[in-house]
Amino acid sequence: LSEHTCPRVCGFTAQSRTTMPAKGKRAAAPATTPSPPKRRTTRGMAAAAAANAKGKKSAEKKRTPAAPSASKKGKAAAGGDEFGGFKKKDKKQPEPDSDSEDEFAALGDDSDGEEDLSGDEPLDVEMEGDNSEEDSDEDEDEDDDDDDDDDNDDDDESLEGIENKSPKDAKDLFSDSDEDDEEDEDDEFAELGDDSDEDDDGPLEQDFSGDESGSESESDEETLLPIEKKARKEDARRKREAEDAAAEQVLNIEDEDVYELSGDEDDPDAPPDLQHVQARIQEVVRVLQDFKSRREPGRSRGEYVERLVADLATYYGYNTFLIQYFLDTFSVAETMELLEANETQRPVTLRTNTLKCRRRELAASLINRGVNLDPIGKWSKVGLLVYDSRVPIGATPEYMAGHYMLQSASSFLPCMALAPQDGERVLDVAAAPGGKTTYLAALMRNTGMIFANEFQKKRLSSLVANLQRMGCTNATVCNYDGRQLPKVLGHVDRVLLDAPCSGTGVIAKDSSVKVSKSEADINKCAHLQKELLVAAIDCCDANSKTGGDVVYSTCSI
Repeated sequence: LSEHTCPRVCGFTAQSRTTMPAKGKRAAAPATTPSPPKRRTTRGMAAAAAANAKGKKSAEKKRTPAAPSASKKGKAAAGGDEFGGFKKKDKKQPEPDSDSEDEFAALGDDSDGEEDLSGDEPLDVEMEGDNSEEDSDEDEDEDDDDDDDDDNDDDDESLEGIENKSPKDAKDLFSDSDEDDEEDEDDEFAELGDDSDEDDDGPLEQDFSGDESGSESESDEETLLPIEKKARKEDARRKREAEDAAAEQVLNIEDEDVYELSGDEDDPDAPPDLQHVQARIQEVVRVLQDFKSRREPGRSRGEYVERLVADLATYYGYNTFLIQYFLDTFSVAETMELLEANETQRPVTLRTNTLKCRRRELAASLINRGVNLDPIGKWSKVGLLVYDSRVPIGATPEYMAGHYMLQSASSFLPCMALAPQDGERVLDVAAAPGGKTTYLAALMRNTGMIFANEFQKKRLSSLVANLQRMGCTNATVCNYDGRQLPKVLGHVDRVLLDAPCSGTGVIAKDSSVKVSKSEADINKCAHLQKELLVAAIDCCDANSKTGGDVVYSTCSI
């Protein structure tokens, strides 16, 4: 190969090579000693040399490196303060010009060891590729250490100006930048304040200024973005508006606290205005909750209660006796909840007959027939809640076969409370139509003896039909007056008394109770229930080893 010169990049003459090594083998070191590299001169180097000449001159020591390769020459030229064999000068020298520092930094950032070349001056690097492999492997660690030292020297030079300056000058350097930043923040904050002043009133601005003055110490400690400052001001404004609205609402309520009870202005022959009646009910209830401060002067509590009874009877369709009875039994708030609950339709529930099937099997069968259902809850292992059905739920083949009984969930509880055991003697004083009796038989697994008594003969047919359909073989149906049962049956282990009642607890199921019950009916049922309860206690055997329990339940209030 002929000699090629690289005057701008390398500054030395490449050595010719007569033989080529075999592929995969490294070439042997040349016999001749290469000429020392020439120092490279660039504009950055010239500026750095001019800056170094202004300080104190120190001894320069040249370093004779091994023959560098073409790929490493640019990296050696860009390494910190050592340019062409020159070392860094003493630290006590003035800072170089900003232009020279930028060019010098640009050279130092060329960490890849490659220099940009123009199209007019191409560089053939391949000629030195094989020859430079050995040299690059030997000098790689040395060049990396030199680069680290040069970077540290650059950091030291960047602080030379501040170290040499007096404390006063150093203070000026930092104080100027801090003051400029504070002025910029104040300007941005002032602009935000102008935006909020357009929407806010004068007194509100004074409140914000007070908040800002109180939080100046905090804002100095932490730097907030403009959007954060604006968000804080917006939060303060909204909080102030909410407080003003709450205060205004309180004033309005105080103005309307006293409700004037008007007289009977409605025409008795005209249909009632239910919307007006509902509003009057709400006002009277509000006054009764705090009667001392909200009542009209000269009005007694009885007058407000009388007005409330009349309005509730009109709005919900009750007779005045039941409304008055509820108000005497419960508080005003509880009475309102009870009346609303009676207007809600109860869901359809059914009980699985465990004597014939399991709940999972029954649910699968009903789902196949188009019934949408779910388990009634964790407290019951036999109940199912029916949402809707494509077929009549009381006429399915499963119902006819006695796989389930249509029964309300509340009627499960008396049987679960009685908890009969296998082989016991159990008495059901009022058994018709047989829902609880069949549940007792299922709990006893058709063992022992169940006396299903019913006083009304017209209801015996439904009781017998359900017992046969559900497969209860341990039940005996009898028709006696419950008050005479102690003389007829003697003692039993457990007694269930689901006493006949007025039905005021199942108004949602039978709305005729709203107007059909009177005070005489309530007193009559209460007296009958007491007599039946005494007879049930007499029938129970207190010395029973497993039983001795009496459960009294009713569906009235």
